[in-house]
Amino acid sequence: MLTFSGLSKSFGGRTLFSEAALAIVSGDRVGLVGPNGAGKSTLFRILLGQETEDEGTISFVRGARVGILPQESAPVGDVTVLDLALGQGASVPAEDEDVHVSVDGETIARAKRILSGLAFRESDYDRPARKLSGGWVMRAHLAKLLVSEPDLLMLDEPTNHLDLEALLWVQSYLKSYPGAVLLISHDREFLNQLSTHTVELRQGRLFKYTGNYDSYLEQREVTEAALAASAKAQQRRIDQLQDFVDRFRAKNTKAAQAQSKMKLIERLREEMVEVSGSDAAMGEFRFPQPERGGLRSIRLSGVKFGYGDLKIYEGLDFEAERGQRIVLVGPNGAGKSTLLKLLAGVLKPENGEMSLGHNVRAGYFAQYRLDTLKPERTVLEEGYDTPQRVTETFVRTVLGSFLFRGDDVFKRVGVLSGGEKSRLALVKLLLDPPNLLLMDEPTTHLDLASVDALVEALRQYEGTLIFISHDVHFIRAIATHVVHVRAGQLTHYKGGYDYYLEKTRQAARDGLTSTGHGLTDGRVAERPAKAPTAPVVSGGGESSAVSRKDQKRQDAEGRQARGKDRRELQRQVKALEVEIASLEIQEKQLVVELEHPETYNTPGRATAVNRELQHLHVRLPALHEEWEREAHRLQSMTDS
Repeated sequence: MLTFSGLSKSFGGRTLFSEAALAIVSGDRVGLVGPNGAGKSTLFRILLGQETEDEGTISFVRGARVGILPQESAPVGDVTVLDLALGQGASVPAEDEDVHVSVDGETIARAKRILSGLAFRESDYDRPARKLSGGWVMRAHLAKLLVSEPDLLMLDEPTNHLDLEALLWVQSYLKSYPGAVLLISHDREFLNQLSTHTVELRQGRLFKYTGNYDSYLEQREVTEAALAASAKAQQRRIDQLQDFVDRFRAKNTKAAQAQSKMKLIERLREEMVEVSGSDAAMGEFRFPQPERGGLRSIRLSGVKFGYGDLKIYEGLDFEAERGQRIVLVGPNGAGKSTLLKLLAGVLKPENGEMSLGHNVRAGYFAQYRLDTLKPERTVLEEGYDTPQRVTETFVRTVLGSFLFRGDDVFKRVGVLSGGEKSRLALVKLLLDPPNLLLMDEPTTHLDLASVDALVEALRQYEGTLIFISHDVHFIRAIATHVVHVRAGQLTHYKGGYDYYLEKTRQAARDGLTSTGHGLTDGRVAERPAKAPTAPVVSGGGESSAVSRKDQKRQDAEGRQARGKDRRELQRQVKALEVEIASLEIQEKQLVVELEHPETYNTPGRATAVNRELQHLHVRLPALHEEWEREAHRLQSMTDS
């Protein structure tokens, strides 16, 4: 699909990479990792012909279609969201010129399914794309790529503009993508779920490992240990030779041998094994801790809030206690960020109140970034400006873990990019933490090593943490309590992310095996009131007898009609259960087939299986939703 070799690129005397080589074949999903600034995005641009390499050759398979999702959104013309997803009428970026979509009914349906998976509502399809925020435009561009299915999909930080549910959908979709994928990501779990190979760009060289990100870390550790042992042995040999030279260089009888040893030393130094410097281990440091607050950190009581006519919360109650680490999860637009801003006092409720606990000081990450950074200061001065007792060495180490290394610490804050300011704000929070920390997507703009540094700092943190994140690895490492936000309702799960997943899966299993006693949108559905019966006329005589007879006949007819409707609904629910079970068996069989090497011996079979799986991944959730709806109707009919 793609092969390059001998690839080199330098900027201003700094070598980004040298003699880089890689081959990607159909079906590969390759994660490209390395610290920020290592040259990953530059490598992407060179492969696409947007920048020129200093040396090397690049070749694509003849006729291969390549699609790219850059970090920054390309401009859009006067087109709708659906048009953009279909690649129609938009100004196509140069890198996507070979990605075209043949529009027919099936393609339009696929585009709508993909847009839905990316959290677009049906009402968004006809909206002008230029009215969307940058993040939503990026989602529409991603939809366009997935609809067009290029042979090689190149994704540069595709998760940056996704919430957790959209990210999980994209992750599931890409697992069965029929072409090859080359992606840059700082999301560890995303790489673990998708990558079949991991390529590290480090110290100007590419290192390829088979397996996902965790497998790469294990292999790299073994490799680094072996390289360190070799380097140590080489240095020991050089020291021995140098000792001989120092002792006998001045003696005429040994001068020739000493000269020979010096040449050997030079050759050994040229061949010296390079061992990469390890990242600073944040576990060795104890981060400053906040002053201890009361048992209750914060409370919302009877809160009502909305944006104009759009009601978000009505009668909302929420409470967090000292030491809890709470993650807010839920679909896009459910109100997670609104809840965080209500807790931070950035938004004021229409009714109800927010109250902090005894001796509690709150810090809101986004607000903190805007309010405290002084543009005339250097990065180091900002980091060192803390009431906590910390050394300059410690401050420099923390700054280095968040990508401010070397002379970067002497940059003025005023010249920093938005991402750099965000990282500096995190450092200031960690060096002088409040005892209630509210954070919205704190891992954005961090590389993998920086995320690990933040995880270590927050594991030490003794205050209360409430946060939103789409990084599953970060959530798993930090959260001890999950709050699911949906349609203005909060559902609490008193455990970590895996506990939350198990409970939600169990609820789904219970729904499929019960006879309608399920949950709808995380809330128990209210039982509808029974239909009123016709009044019975009291008193004697023939007219009352006739009335009672008519009433009995009407009741019998009503029961008969309801019974017929109930039997028809039972038939529909049973048919849905049978279809779901059949498709789940088919899904398992297809997955097993993909795991067999023989599948790939038949040309086109693996692609066909992947397409069938993609269809099932769209069809099954729709069937589950339909089953829940009809089962609820059946239960309501049974109870009435």
